[in-house]
Amino acid sequence: MRKIVHRHLGKVVAGAGIAVAGTAVMVAITLPGSAGADDSGSGQAAGQTSQQAGQDQGQGQGKGQGQAAVQPGVVERAPADGDTGKGRDPLTDDETKRVEQLALDQQLFRTSQDVEGDRGPQRITVDLAEPEVDELDDPDAPRRADVSFYDYKDDSLVTKTVNLDTGKVEQTGTQQGVQPPLSRAETVEAAQLLIADPLGAGLKADYKDATGKELTTPDQLLLNGMIFRASPGGPAAVADCGEHRCTRLFVKVKNGSWIDSRDVVIDLSARKVAKLG
Repeated sequence: MRKIVHRHLGKVVAGAGIAVAGTAVMVAITLPGSAGADDSGSGQAAGQTSQQAGQDQGQGQGKGQGQAAVQPGVVERAPADGDTGKGRDPLTDDETKRVEQLALDQQLFRTSQDVEGDRGPQRITVDLAEPEVDELDDPDAPRRADVSFYDYKDDSLVTKTVNLDTGKVEQTGTQQGVQPPLSRAETVEAAQLLIADPLGAGLKADYKDATGKELTTPDQLLLNGMIFRASPGGPAAVADCGEHRCTRLFVKVKNGSWIDSRDVVIDLSARKVAKLG
């Protein structure tokens, strides 16, 4: 038997699972007991690492809230090659750091914003790229990496392919209306916005019921985030979701219950929280 406390916006949920369905894309997720969130605190579904450079301290003011001038900054020089892999080996930590900095040129850095409204785009993923067709059987084919950034200044996804052997960016693409899975940093920022918003009152009340403590920071929670897209005829408050980067959160008390917050959507682009229904 599962038990749901129906008293607040964020209903405490413990048991077999939660069926996820809304006015956006219909999805289904099973959240059994301790599954679906990382009890070590790494959080977001794939355990993606938080972008550390300039994002661990403070909360930038975003669009729609009288944002002040973007904070100054500089692009770090790409480090030396360091530890490198071979062939189709996964990217090493050194390669991942180097390729991200190679992809982040001065122009992109100066003209973009991250999820907190700070200068520079939000890093999403760094992955080993597939070899070219004529390189499939070549044991000495160059190693390449695909790097993706989200630019919150104009809601665009920027992807770059970097040749690790030459250090050159070989391809660059920019798309709008494309919403890849959230990074860890974005999931944490979404939770911060929800906690600070009046619509987060139920979440905070249920957290206090479950723990006896006040909820003040995302660090107190285990978090998963799912991209939310508006569907025709849905609430006007979330009509921009899809063009904007929006999410619903799946929240768990550390070593405790799930808290149901599926009826709120966090628009990271506008830095606003809306209720469904």
